[in-house]
Amino acid sequence: MSTESMISLSSSSLFFSFILFLIAIVPFGIAVKSRKQAAIKIALALTVIGFLAQLTYFILRWMASGHAPVSNLNEFLTFFGIMLIGSFLVFYYLYRQPVVGLFLLPVSILIIAYASMFANEVAPLIPALQSHWLTIHVITVATASAVLSVSFVTGLIYLLKNVDTAQKGKRSFFLELVLYFLVVVVGFILVTSAFRITDYKASYQFENQQGEIQVHDYAMPAIVVPTGSVPAKKVAGSYEPAEHYGGLLEIPNSIEAAKSNSVLWSFLAGSVIYLLIRLIARKKIAQLLQPFTNRVSSTLMDEISYRSVVIGFPLFALGGLFFAMIWAQIAWSRFWGWDPKEVWALITFLFYAAFLHLRLGKEWTGEKTAWLAIIGFGTIIFNQIFVNLVIAGLHSYA
Repeated sequence: MSTESMISLSSSSLFFSFILFLIAIVPFGIAVKSRKQAAIKIALALTVIGFLAQLTYFILRWMASGHAPVSNLNEFLTFFGIMLIGSFLVFYYLYRQPVVGLFLLPVSILIIAYASMFANEVAPLIPALQSHWLTIHVITVATASAVLSVSFVTGLIYLLKNVDTAQKGKRSFFLELVLYFLVVVVGFILVTSAFRITDYKASYQFENQQGEIQVHDYAMPAIVVPTGSVPAKKVAGSYEPAEHYGGLLEIPNSIEAAKSNSVLWSFLAGSVIYLLIRLIARKKIAQLLQPFTNRVSSTLMDEISYRSVVIGFPLFALGGLFFAMIWAQIAWSRFWGWDPKEVWALITFLFYAAFLHLRLGKEWTGEKTAWLAIIGFGTIIFNQIFVNLVIAGLHSYA
């Protein structure tokens, strides 16, 4: 099989799994509401087949590229989504809770769809990435992050079960805020897809702090542009002034304006979607989801949250710190350099260490650890997405 055929088949396998997971949400919902064994079996069968299709994608892409497909943001997030499904299957066969699948599948779908918004071309690795330790480090981190993320899902279920979302208060507000952020991700996917279909492109050139001319390329209309920038178009390999929309706001040259622009568009689109849901349903999103948690055992959700952290924490310590330091020594001749990615990996490690300390030493259970699980997921997502996209560092190539 040719390289092109393997890449095409791997992409088709991933898309096939995506469709299966979307379909599987329906029988999972029926299983949760009615507890019909037929619905559970159908949901699980679709999920297992989808997971096997994901593994097919991963293996074929590895064969086509000659290296593990975890070297850029698209590949890493896709693998993260794959491991999230794998983690669910493990925990399902331990605890037999279809409600976890009902809430976890949409999260995995969002992660994989979000990943597809970034470049997915197969390209040779840069020298810093040409190490087996990179593969070991990244695969372990992604797997650990997926296992830890199960605690986010079960923590969310626990809160939906136990927080009175109809009442005003901090608990209800922050729970709805978590769901709003998930809608923002949907907004990013939809708005990025829309402008990609229209093939929208724009460029702005500006003089940076070192007096050099730089160009930012935009895939969406500019809301923010670098200070002192002017629209530009590419002609014969160089940029010339162009006449198109110049942006509403100017921000310092040191900030990645095009990436900040994508973040603003995400929140704009997500806010519109969220408001439409609220207007049509006349309820909070939490109130719409709450009926699916009526039969849930709060104690069991708390137990799964704890077990996922017990398993995921040492894996993260191994991959995110120990293996990462070995790779850093090979790539940059130092174990630690206070790179933003390294700092946030340490923050994530310390957070989950505190989680376990509070759970075991202070006997925090139930709602307290559910909130901690959600915050922990926030640190993982911030590290894997925001730090990569916005904060400049040695990991920016990802």
